[in-house]
Amino acid sequence: MRKWLALGLLAAAALIAGLYLIQGWNGAGPAQRPTAVLIPRGASLPRSAEILARAGVIRSPGRFVFQAKLLGGGAPIKAGEYEIPAHASSARVLALLQSGRTLQRLVTVPEGMPSILVWERLMSAPALTGAVAVPAEGSVLPDSYAYQRGESRAAVLNRMQRAMARTLAALWAKRAPTTVVRSPAEAIVLASIVEKETGKASERAMVAGVYANRLRQGMKLDADPTVIYPVTKGKPLGRRILVSELHAVNGYNTYAMAGLPVGPIANPGTASIEAVLHPAQTPALYFVADGTGGHVFANSLAEHNANVEKWRAIRRARGEM
Repeated sequence: MRKWLALGLLAAAALIAGLYLIQGWNGAGPAQRPTAVLIPRGASLPRSAEILARAGVIRSPGRFVFQAKLLGGGAPIKAGEYEIPAHASSARVLALLQSGRTLQRLVTVPEGMPSILVWERLMSAPALTGAVAVPAEGSVLPDSYAYQRGESRAAVLNRMQRAMARTLAALWAKRAPTTVVRSPAEAIVLASIVEKETGKASERAMVAGVYANRLRQGMKLDADPTVIYPVTKGKPLGRRILVSELHAVNGYNTYAMAGLPVGPIANPGTASIEAVLHPAQTPALYFVADGTGGHVFANSLAEHNANVEKWRAIRRARGEM
């Protein structure tokens, strides 16, 4: 009788211990908020447990290691930076480290962003190291770039510039014979103007067609963004363009000279580069805003002047003039 009682007590104790073990493994963890944790390359399970405990996402390194070996399967943990959700259980923490689903950090470069703003974005990106100079205008392909904690800014910038070089080479190889640009460098210059002149994807090829016509005829491009660039390096001007700025001779101002500027005025996206290399076949030589975010195009100066008057009337009605 005593033997059976002792065995019963042992079984009950084992059951309670097992339930406690399982509950502790799957129960809510101590982290009060999402917490970033870096597991270095080559870190063992005990070393990783110490890191997790210091970060406040598990309670006991020893218990975590014991439970992981008993309940967590045999998959190895993978190095990297992880974002541990608030109150994640030990089981979920281990599963995350075994999955390799590391924290995704991104630097995003929108289409048409000038290099000074790309530089500011890189320099303010958290967890990157080192410094970089402002990249050459037009050398960065707009996109979102993933990086890891501790990576250098130079490495991320290098990826951005390699992406532009690859993309430009591929697009240039497929250029249409109707393109007016004579080199990949000229393609970037004209694409940067197209990028800044319209935000409507459907208009890019048409705007490129207008500029192609003007370049062929030796007309000035008269592109406002080329006036602003020497003043702000591509940042918003925040006011109207001055008459003196319209007449400034600086290598960029296409109101003061015919032909392309001496360099790009932004980092153009793939679609604008494609538009320049495959311009719309159009007789249009002019365009002006239509009040809806797009533009209206004209083949003659008289038609263009009429469109300009319509745009001015819209602005007057809005109280902008």
